[in-house]
Amino acid sequence: MKVVILAGGLGTRLRPLTHVIPKPLLPVGEHSVLEISINKLKECGFDDLIIATSYKSSLFESYFGDGSRLNVKIEYSKEKTLLGTAGPLNLLKDKLKEPFLVIYGDILTSLDFRKLRDFHIKNNSDFTLVTKEIFFPVSYGIIESDGDLIKNIEEKPTMKNQINTGIYFLNPEVIDFIPDGFFHMTDLAKKLIKEGKKVMKYELKDYWIDIGEKKSYEKAQSDFKWGNLI
Repeated sequence: MKVVILAGGLGTRLRPLTHVIPKPLLPVGEHSVLEISINKLKECGFDDLIIATSYKSSLFESYFGDGSRLNVKIEYSKEKTLLGTAGPLNLLKDKLKEPFLVIYGDILTSLDFRKLRDFHIKNNSDFTLVTKEIFFPVSYGIIESDGDLIKNIEEKPTMKNQINTGIYFLNPEVIDFIPDGFFHMTDLAKKLIKEGKKVMKYELKDYWIDIGEKKSYEKAQSDFKWGNLI
């Protein structure tokens, strides 16, 4: 099965680092973020990859070539203008003829992609979105009330919610619902729900980090140093 790796972002939150190197090629330990992801994909049997690029696209080709160095096959797709996270799939319609994996190029995870594939197929899903439960502190007291009557005050609680991890499994037919131009995967999911398609959630319990901000990039480096990264 094919994998589309979305690597066209500008990485504005990691500047000035990304003035020179695109975000997925930033180093973590001895390898780039994207190389670590590719090795994990290969370990799970996903070795037919398409890297969707835009910003500094030539650097990806220089770094990975045809993928033979990593024992995978790599093709490239180049956006002339930014197309969001779903728009690039329109350029690949002729290459995506069976269910396929989509993953952002700036995340690291220990997810077993085989289990995600099996879940998608077993549930006859059209679009499967991988989520992860995160906990975050609230800096204020939360007021519970009935009209103007206060029932409870919870001081600076820790909240939890499910977030989008930037990992998806899609059937090729859903590409028909992507309009030309800039369009996000979350927009596609909402459109499919309205159209009555089956949109599923797969909750990730494994390691996951988005290196899109300086703090999380530094955490990924620390995790790697102490052996906690995938």
